[in-house]
Amino acid sequence: MDEVLIRSLTPGVLGILVRRGADFAAAEDAVQDALVEAVRVWPSDPPRDPKGWLVTVAWRRFLDATRADTARRRREDLADEEPAPGPVPAVDETLQLYFLCAHPSLTPASAVALTLRAVGGLTTRQIAEAYLVPEATMAQRISRAKRTVSGVRFDRPGDVATVLRVLYLVFNEGYSGDVDLSAEAIRLTRQLAAAIDHPEVSGLLALMLLHHARRAARTAPDGSLVPLAEQDRSRWDTRLIGEGVDVLQAALARDRLGEFQAQAAIAALHADAPTAEETDWVQIVEWYDELAHLTDSPVVRLNRAVAVGEADGARAGLAALAELDASLPRYTAVAAYLHERDGDPAMAARMYAEAARKAPNLAERDHLTRQAARLNSHRSR
Repeated sequence: MDEVLIRSLTPGVLGILVRRGADFAAAEDAVQDALVEAVRVWPSDPPRDPKGWLVTVAWRRFLDATRADTARRRREDLADEEPAPGPVPAVDETLQLYFLCAHPSLTPASAVALTLRAVGGLTTRQIAEAYLVPEATMAQRISRAKRTVSGVRFDRPGDVATVLRVLYLVFNEGYSGDVDLSAEAIRLTRQLAAAIDHPEVSGLLALMLLHHARRAARTAPDGSLVPLAEQDRSRWDTRLIGEGVDVLQAALARDRLGEFQAQAAIAALHADAPTAEETDWVQIVEWYDELAHLTDSPVVRLNRAVAVGEADGARAGLAALAELDASLPRYTAVAAYLHERDGDPAMAARMYAEAARKAPNLAERDHLTRQAARLNSHRSR
């Protein structure tokens, strides 16, 4: 079964069930059951109207579960409202579902996790990695969120900030993870920018466009990662870069700086440099200072240490790094890079090897392993 087709249909089916009276957790379970049934049936008997088929099967699964729950027998009158077979209107409800999942009864962290799982289609493991927490912890968080919204009326959508956070995490998973979701995140953010006059919405759209513009150059033909400094900049999409810069400048002119605008400004400075050597690292450090003030994020400070190392020398970068917790993800990889820049290949090789063992994905692990091997081969000559 086509995974892209399933991902495009699932939010709409889920939205129909919620509007017809199903609480969110039960609706999600029913849709998942329908998808399992589709995997079994569609290869030999594909439906003419896949969305209509999923709506009908999911609704029946919901009714079956409802009847089995004696505490909710009052919902059996919903059977009269079962949608008739036939085409379902092609309405894109994904963005609406993002807002519904960001329900005021949930904390922002729980709302993001629930939306990523139920609407974004990410696995619990992928969400846990994005939040830097154990998978079991994230599974408990998602379960609590489902219990919280079970039976809640979805008539009070959540705030824009939570939706932006979800869209950004979906984009990042699509950009560097196992499933390609980045184009979908950009599409939804464009819709949001067209509907809401908010500088941070524009900032997020600009950030996505600027990162996406470099995508073709991020990997070699064999699938290995290509660091930013080594990328073929002729492969960058100048149209997307131009659009991203224009969107960012309009947002910054509003003088309501937020974290996505600051991140987009850093991405724009990278995109503006004809070569890696011409990158304006001094300005990038200044933007990281703004970003750290806005977010107080240790990951931002980790990236700032790299920028300081480029602007003021590796020793300055190592000093900035020393102020951070060594257990941070990618801390060891940053330390390895700065030690190599500082002229200590032996230490750098050991740290690259250690960082490879901690890498969150295969591509990053292979890249770090090659870096360690490169330095070790130079030392043995």
